[in-house]
Amino acid sequence: MGRRERKKAATRQSLADAALRLFTERGYDEVGVREIADAADVSVTTLFKHFPDGKEALVFDQDVDREAALVAAVRERPADLTVPQALHRMLLGAHSRTVHADPGFDDFLRLIDTTPALREYARRMWLRHEHALAAAIADDAGLAADDPGCRALAHFALEAPVLVRGTQDPDAALARVFDLLDNGWPGTRTG
Repeated sequence: MGRRERKKAATRQSLADAALRLFTERGYDEVGVREIADAADVSVTTLFKHFPDGKEALVFDQDVDREAALVAAVRERPADLTVPQALHRMLLGAHSRTVHADPGFDDFLRLIDTTPALREYARRMWLRHEHALAAAIADDAGLAADDPGCRALAHFALEAPVLVRGTQDPDAALARVFDLLDNGWPGTRTG
């Protein structure tokens, strides 16, 4: 990475860090973009150059690599893993790395969970990768890019982290969701 790219990345990170700090201290709705720009020592114009989607995007600054990771989980998975198993492993690993590497992750999740605009933005952001993931799944299976089964698998795999957040044991809940995606609903009732 050249000097200019490093400087852009540092500015972007500075803005995201300032926004998250201010949001967790005072609440998302109580902080304006001018305050964030001032805290990062840049202009509001510079803030919008880095985050054209607005204030919500400042909270989710690492979305750029997410789509590539999802597609790679399908295309580069070991031969003994099904697509749902590979996606489960990727999502579980990403969650585990974030939780253990970032002591403020609980505050981050609390901010999202208590701010309707951020909850909706997070959902839209995550689901916008659905098309690329469905295409990778279809390509892997030798099916048409618009195959409804591939689209459904991509959709439900991307919804899984949202569904399990706030459960007593999110890892077990995620495993349950991906078991269902991999094996289907049992045909008979138990008990």
